[in-house]
Amino acid sequence: MVLNFLFFFNSILLGVGLAMDAFSVSLANGMNDPRMERGRAVLIAGTFGAFQAVMPMAGWILVHTAAEKFGSFRKFIPWIALFLLCWIGGKMLAEGIRDRKQSGKDADPEKTAKLGFRMLLAQGIATSIDALSVGFTIADYDWRAALVESLLIALTTFSVCTAGVLLGRKFGTLLSWRASILGGVILIAIGIEIFLKGILSFG
Repeated sequence: MVLNFLFFFNSILLGVGLAMDAFSVSLANGMNDPRMERGRAVLIAGTFGAFQAVMPMAGWILVHTAAEKFGSFRKFIPWIALFLLCWIGGKMLAEGIRDRKQSGKDADPEKTAKLGFRMLLAQGIATSIDALSVGFTIADYDWRAALVESLLIALTTFSVCTAGVLLGRKFGTLLSWRASILGGVILIAIGIEIFLKGILSFG
């Protein structure tokens, strides 16, 4: 596999496409925590980027070692993403409604629930698990080319998600408790979108 300009260009485009779900989740995270520090924004984007690097490589390895088993596992991917994102989104939605009922007015941003590490890992898995299928599309690459593509996808995801968190943080300041509700709705919508897209691809 020749690592030419077209290879890098296509890898970045693929990264942008794969990062869209993670971007939307990052946007929701930023809205839910409008006082988030930049370092935490980088951590969130880095987590999404890391998962987007690991999943295509894992898919590539599975194709080369256990293609039949991976093929049977693929049908569960939409269900896993739907469950994780609806669970996280439902939690954010409930917190936003609770804050509204407690205050009867805009909630104090200091009391906004912060995104925990386990929740962040769940988001990373939910938004990147479909990237396992990328292992099929790069099955004819050698391991070096597959690794380079995975790293390019990760860097693209990191950039896109950093912008998403910072943008969401700005809107979150304006929306207050409404941001938590909107963020929850976004996550649930993404989960349904991934589920329907996955189910239709198998149909």
